[in-house]
Amino acid sequence: MTEKNTSYIVYGYGMKGDCLNMTKEIVEDRPDRRTGSGQNRMGTHPIFPLIVKMSLPAMFSMLIQALYNIVDSVYVSRLGEEALSAVSLIYPVQLMSVALGVGTGAGLSSLISRRLGEERQEEADQTATHGLFLAVCSWVVFALFGLFFSDIFVQAFSDDPLLTVPAASYCRIVTMGSVFVFTAINAERTMQATGSMILPMLCALSGAIVNIVLDPIMIFGLYGFPAMGVAGAALATVIGQAIAMVMALSLLLTRPFPVHIRLRGFRPRATIIKDVYIVGFPSIVMQSVASVLTLGLNALLIQFSATAVAVLGVYYKVQTFVFLPVFGMNQGLLPVLGYNYGARNKVRLQRAFSIGIATALVIMLFGTFVFQTYPREIMSLFRAEGDLMRMGIDALRIISLCYPSAAIGILISTFFQATGHGIYALISSIMRQLVLLLPLAYLLAYTMGLDAVWWAYVISDVASACVSLYLLRRLWKKQIQFM
Repeated sequence: MTEKNTSYIVYGYGMKGDCLNMTKEIVEDRPDRRTGSGQNRMGTHPIFPLIVKMSLPAMFSMLIQALYNIVDSVYVSRLGEEALSAVSLIYPVQLMSVALGVGTGAGLSSLISRRLGEERQEEADQTATHGLFLAVCSWVVFALFGLFFSDIFVQAFSDDPLLTVPAASYCRIVTMGSVFVFTAINAERTMQATGSMILPMLCALSGAIVNIVLDPIMIFGLYGFPAMGVAGAALATVIGQAIAMVMALSLLLTRPFPVHIRLRGFRPRATIIKDVYIVGFPSIVMQSVASVLTLGLNALLIQFSATAVAVLGVYYKVQTFVFLPVFGMNQGLLPVLGYNYGARNKVRLQRAFSIGIATALVIMLFGTFVFQTYPREIMSLFRAEGDLMRMGIDALRIISLCYPSAAIGILISTFFQATGHGIYALISSIMRQLVLLLPLAYLLAYTMGLDAVWWAYVISDVASACVSLYLLRRLWKKQIQFM
């Protein structure tokens, strides 16, 4: 299984003419908070059409990302169940890189949009420039891990060379090439913070198309290329991310965005980095918890069988078709929430949040319907049979029951991040994944058997949604209602 640029993707949601008009509006028509005559569309445009216009490109981009996630895993599954299980072992590492990249990007996007809403242009520009610096810092961490610890990591799970050799190779390639995904995420999130959603979509789309084209060529050795197997899938992913990064940087540096990258005389500023990670760090920890969760689940499932690890890997691939469109909508929703929070416009803030919740619920309910109705057809995409098919059908049907409550939790977390209260999102995520889900999975596995593990998702998501609603009510009564 390979995890893609989820901003990125993440992760993740007249094309040229519309986008240029969009950025021109924001550049030329700065909001006048004294007179209320501001023309920035995030502060004046009707909420529902605004969210639709800003979210659809990102949602489309996320669907493309989900498509090439699936295509990638389908190709890997042709190498055998061992190959599918091998790359599934690396999923926690990829989730950790996603956590750092998307968390940093969320902090950048939230801070830039709030500074624009507050008319603090210089600080918005400096924050955008810091995005490139922070991307390089993130890459150094993962490149060192991939270079020195890939073998140690995979051998902690198994000593079977059919699993460890391709898994370690895959890990080294995606971590040492992670500079592309980190830079692309930050560049795309900077554009999104200004209200531009189409150009980031084109960047992600370009990377996805390149990855889809290169996957079979590099995995199976077509058109004169050597057959690289699992390593080929990793290399195709990195090349796709590099293309997305080149496009994103080119657009950000050449188009007339409301924020400007100024590398000349750049020096890191502790105050900006602190402000980015006030929002970004809770998001990083929140998504890192997902990495710890997957690591713990892999350690649990492999005690029963490698097939169970493959089922978990397949599930995380197919569920992206449900979750990534919601995350794409969030990418359009977050700057709208952040701008109107910074502008102290409670009515527009509340309206945008209500529309986001309703849209997420519709998407998630549709996903539940599909997983309940067509689990066999979904598993057949990965040549599943026997235990893999039976276990996969059970997992898809059970876990999808949690999707409506997950929609509520995701949108409330987005609200927390957009308003600079990422710690609340962190509390909810830790409650779901570490306090509840992982211990429940172990308890159910050892008391009721492997098939009961999947119910831990349902129980933990419902409980987490209740905690998120409580925290939202608390925040609203303390701050939002007085805006």
